[in-house]
Amino acid sequence: MSKTVEFFFDVGSPASYLAWTQLPGIAERQGAELLYRPMLLGGVFKATGNASPAAVPLKGLYSRMDMQRYARRYGVTLNQNPHFPVNTLSCMRLLTAALNTPQWETLLKAVFEGMWLKERKLDELDVLGATLQEAGLDPAEWAARAQEPEVKEVLKQTTEEAVSRGIFGAPTMFVGDEMFFGQDRLDWVEEELSKS
Repeated sequence: MSKTVEFFFDVGSPASYLAWTQLPGIAERQGAELLYRPMLLGGVFKATGNASPAAVPLKGLYSRMDMQRYARRYGVTLNQNPHFPVNTLSCMRLLTAALNTPQWETLLKAVFEGMWLKERKLDELDVLGATLQEAGLDPAEWAARAQEPEVKEVLKQTTEEAVSRGIFGAPTMFVGDEMFFGQDRLDWVEEELSKS
């Protein structure tokens, strides 16, 4: 498959969740490979001087309303996690450890849905562990994998790569050299994929 779309994301971002619900279908329609690139949004914010819309009360309120508009358009459920913002370091290390494993889809679904459907505080390790267990995954095994030095290094490098490529928030998608920020740019992603 020669066409690819890179998906830089953090599960703590509701916009990343919405993009995740749509990108597999877009990739399938366009005969493209979807490359998942877990990164630490907090690290991106720190490096770029950006901040969550939630940091500005009126912007945060509008953003929540707009996310619900898109959820309705996409035909998916998005709940407002009462613990937002949640520290996603453990989640993103888990996902980095799961990349290219048979458990990838199961783990990704468990974490995204745990955050944005079940409204869980996934920065509490017991809550995260229970979420993995419900999905049929071994929490102790995945906790150990997430702590491996090479996993931590890959996540750090991916976050640094994101910043070096101009990323300032999540989700950000690349089709070739074309960058698209935000789940509200998925039409543009699909259009770009259709050109090649």
